[in-house]
Amino acid sequence: MVCLIIFSFDLAVKSYLIGWEEFRKSKWLVGYTVVISFSIIDWVLSVSMVCDEKLRIRRLLRPFFLLQNSSLMKKTLKCIKRTLPEIASVILLLALHLCLFTMIGMLLFAKTEDPKKNEEWRLHFRTMPDSLTSLLVLLTTANNPDVMIPAYSLNRAYSIFFVAFSVIGTYCLMNLLTAIIYNQFRGYLLMSVQTSIIRRRLGIRAAFQVLTCKGAQQAAEEHVLLDSVLRVMSRVQMKSYYRAAITTVSANLTHTHIHRHTHTHGHHPPLPQYNSPVLQRLQVVFSHYYLTILGNAVALANVMCICTILVLNSEKSIAERDNYIMEIINLCFILYYMFEMCVKIFAFGWRGYLSYRNNIFDGFLTILLLVLQITIYVTYRNPSSHGVMSLWEMVRLVNMLIVFRFLRIIPDIKLMALVASTLLDLLKNLRAFAGILVVVYYVYAVFGIWLFEGAIKPPPEISVLSNTTMENITSNFSMECGTYEQLGYWPNNFDDFAVTIILLYDVMIVNNWQAFMDAYSRYTTEWAKIYFVSWWLTSSVMWVNLFVALILENFIYKWDRSHSCSVTDVEKIRYESSVQLIFKEQIQEPTEEELLCQLHQHPHLDLH
Repeated sequence: MVCLIIFSFDLAVKSYLIGWEEFRKSKWLVGYTVVISFSIIDWVLSVSMVCDEKLRIRRLLRPFFLLQNSSLMKKTLKCIKRTLPEIASVILLLALHLCLFTMIGMLLFAKTEDPKKNEEWRLHFRTMPDSLTSLLVLLTTANNPDVMIPAYSLNRAYSIFFVAFSVIGTYCLMNLLTAIIYNQFRGYLLMSVQTSIIRRRLGIRAAFQVLTCKGAQQAAEEHVLLDSVLRVMSRVQMKSYYRAAITTVSANLTHTHIHRHTHTHGHHPPLPQYNSPVLQRLQVVFSHYYLTILGNAVALANVMCICTILVLNSEKSIAERDNYIMEIINLCFILYYMFEMCVKIFAFGWRGYLSYRNNIFDGFLTILLLVLQITIYVTYRNPSSHGVMSLWEMVRLVNMLIVFRFLRIIPDIKLMALVASTLLDLLKNLRAFAGILVVVYYVYAVFGIWLFEGAIKPPPEISVLSNTTMENITSNFSMECGTYEQLGYWPNNFDDFAVTIILLYDVMIVNNWQAFMDAYSRYTTEWAKIYFVSWWLTSSVMWVNLFVALILENFIYKWDRSHSCSVTDVEKIRYESSVQLIFKEQIQEPTEEELLCQLHQHPHLDLH
């Protein structure tokens, strides 16, 4: 109810601000109104039934609230809609390929008079649905080579059928689908970025015109007063380091005007100045790159010590392990880490030390490790003492942090830094795709719970976390090799939202996904296969290929930019890896005449 009141208030404010005419033109706001209205009606029905109803339609509508508040998600949905016809053509070709080989397979492996030769028919080609399912799973390679072993045992020539199916379907058509998604999506994203660039340039040009306090006809004056810019800077909302960088550049200008093309770059703070020659010499030594290399070597030695002790203690129980030896070794290394952090702070200063992201990561873990070591010493200096956590748990936590700290070597290896920065950029630039994937997961999870909740009940002797009651094993139970029951997949079910998400993830990975599809089709109905196949198409075929395509584009861009760079330059590229810069070579900058023309025609800006 609270949430719906907030959404209603949000809709009322938006409709008031943009006016009725603009409101009617916005499909998203009209949809927002319909979804809120339907949700309120469904909520009233729930309250009237004392919240005891099993089906709540508004659960399916909740993702809409997430989508309509993100312009990037809306843009991504338009892109997917544009790409669907090309994807549908390849999927239709896949379906034709699947049907053709299904009919050939049913002809090749028809039932004979000899029971010994009917194993392939019995297991995989007994009926049309069984044949389609077997080959569909083979398309994902999840049942290879199991599906061909009965026939292959009789005659090796039968392998030609299965190999031909896999080569055409898996390696040709599926990769062609990836190429189509990459090409179409990239084309639409480029067009979207082009539009965004024009809007940005137009906004900057309009701001320049406003700050000049002159009309658009007097565009020859290509500078504004510095005081005007500083007054604007004091009032706008932006990140503090952007404001500081611009203010610093402005303070260093010798003239009182700023050109409209002026821009700034971020730099690390200057090194602190020491008067003593000894301190200056130490500053040179401790700020040298070799100190970082030495720190990486010490971190590697620490990890190797932990690995050696783990191997030696692998057969020992927790009580038999001598944790104090490992603690003494770790303490020596942690003291060196503290020494390294202190001398870097001495060499670079606090601001300079914190201006490097890897130093922040390294320093935080070093301080945390030191605090844990002190805690261990204070708590367990008496062997009979006991803390909130056992000594082994504390040692294990310290070792995990030390191993995690070893990731500090990533920025110092060029190719590794390139891959890591690509992953970080994906987290930053692909939030819209991840958001839509969350929406799809949510919708399929809700449908899965509605359709299959409590459908499979584990046998009484199996103890799993489940909301279902333990009942007798039904006639659908099967202990054949590779089945849901034989593999012990009882914790994977649709009995609550959390386990449903995990099951959908397992199906998306397509490893043994046929076990889930087979089990739920046996325990419910054959139509359950439609749910699993549609989820496979949506998640594994559509979204995985889309992510692969975008990862390729992002990595290729970074590789081209960093091919001639040094190790220290790779970090700089990370700051230039926005979606706009990925398509920098293809983007056409608008001309001055185009910008001025659009400024004249802008409905909400009067510069005359």
